[in-house]
Amino acid sequence: MTAFSTVEDLRAACRALPDGDTDAARAATARQAVLTKPPGSLGRLEDAAVLLAGWQRRALPELDRVHVLVFAGAHGVTARGVSAFPAEVTAQMVANFAAGGAAINQLARQAGATLTVTPLDIDHPTEDFTQAPAMDETAFLAAVRAGHDAVPADADLVALGEMGIGNTTAAAAVAAGLFGGQGADWAGRGTGVDDAGLARKAEAVDMALARHADVLADPLAVLRCLGGRELAAMFGAALAARQRRIPVLLDGFVCGAAVAPLARLNGAGLAHAIAGHVSAEPGHRKLLAALGLAPLLDLGMRLGEASGACLAINVLRGALACHNGMATFAEAGVSEG
Repeated sequence: MTAFSTVEDLRAACRALPDGDTDAARAATARQAVLTKPPGSLGRLEDAAVLLAGWQRRALPELDRVHVLVFAGAHGVTARGVSAFPAEVTAQMVANFAAGGAAINQLARQAGATLTVTPLDIDHPTEDFTQAPAMDETAFLAAVRAGHDAVPADADLVALGEMGIGNTTAAAAVAAGLFGGQGADWAGRGTGVDDAGLARKAEAVDMALARHADVLADPLAVLRCLGGRELAAMFGAALAARQRRIPVLLDGFVCGAAVAPLARLNGAGLAHAIAGHVSAEPGHRKLLAALGLAPLLDLGMRLGEASGACLAINVLRGALACHNGMATFAEAGVSEG
């Protein structure tokens, strides 16, 4: 079990985060400088290799134990018509994951990653956050702990994702609560709602912001009152990965909103994180900018399930293939410029 049993314990954990290994990062940077290529010519692949080195604490990082963690939750706000799909699709998709029939099953297998799907009390939706806090403190901490405990201690990399009908509305509300703005600034079409559905999403976010105005200065309260169990679990997983110095790949808008409170509580809270992609949800690009994260991929995806993050695993494998496998100028007998 995790150490925190109260929200204040959790807050303290978020503010006392370990740093990466600067010696390993420096060694990786030095290696990049002598590989048989012009300096900087592999662009962000070089940056990714150095980041992995720093958090794995070795100059030659590895991706032998890659884990994709998907968390599923049910949302009471779906009763307001904010999704193009009915609420029961959450449980149906969890069954599809178990049967191996979803996109993430295929992408995780192709990326050489172990997929774990964790449903979080999906038969009991959170409260409609336009009327009440989505979760009380007990439910919130239970979800955070579930995510925290899902991170394998020996992982080389963890990719985070989610499933939950209605959760792009929750993500929009969390983003607005953390970074300001109104529902129309953050709400997107999610599963494909029409104009009327989009208006309902924006209205739900505005109602939530008004209902919970007194807690918007507290990032953890924002996540508890405006989020959902799967968002809380992704937050807990990102925290656990940081505490264990494991680098993290983030998926789309919902994942980004879920981990954003860590950055709000600690300015370097997401230093171990890489944005796997930018989704087609319009709020995601804005959210990444607010977090200071640049996505590896931009493929117009909006599926969730850690699908974009999972594709980015392949980019990181390419980065390490070059970083670890290329010859240096001295080894190859090539003259340096």
